[in-house]
Amino acid sequence: METLFINMIESKNALIIFTRNPELGKVKTRLAATIGDQSALEIYKLLINHTVRITSAINVDKYVFYSENIQQNDAWDPGFFIKELQNGNDLGERMKNAFDLLFKKGYQKIVIVGSDIYELNSQDIKDSFIALKKSPYVIGPAKDGGYYLLGMTQLNKKIFENKNWGTDTVFNDTIIDLKENVVALLSKKNDIDIYDDLKSNEVFKQFLIPN
Repeated sequence: METLFINMIESKNALIIFTRNPELGKVKTRLAATIGDQSALEIYKLLINHTVRITSAINVDKYVFYSENIQQNDAWDPGFFIKELQNGNDLGERMKNAFDLLFKKGYQKIVIVGSDIYELNSQDIKDSFIALKKSPYVIGPAKDGGYYLLGMTQLNKKIFENKNWGTDTVFNDTIIDLKENVVALLSKKNDIDIYDDLKSNEVFKQFLIPN
């Protein structure tokens, strides 16, 4: 395992995956208000497993940042993922600190994604690193007004400050912060946050409440 870890940190590219600890009553709370805590937890576990599948084989160093505590013997195999803990008072501060940590480790291109985007695939992530060869920033806008992916070649603290996280203004406010920069944009995707989002994919229709 030591040799594997040494090899992993030789990469110049890093992928950050933000994940919540999959605990009953603590994930997908907006969904849970409609379908219940247990179904919301099952959906989140499906989303985690999807994220594991699409990221495991990508040839970059992969860091999973847990929301509450680092877990062992879970879906995130330490043979593929380096485990860290999120640190900060809000989402912006936690993302900023994660980027800061990895830039200080010597990475040159860093991309962050969440673990709840079922439409996200491996090629999207590969494309984001390709985009960073020509552009200092890459963003994947979400249909709800946020973003599902953010990448950069150096830390820009401004884009993590003064945002109403979880609202439909985050993407536009971030673009305003970056108006003096070249920004590569990926295609829009839908995340799974509210009840209507379940209708967008057959996988989640089992959780719809019958009329």
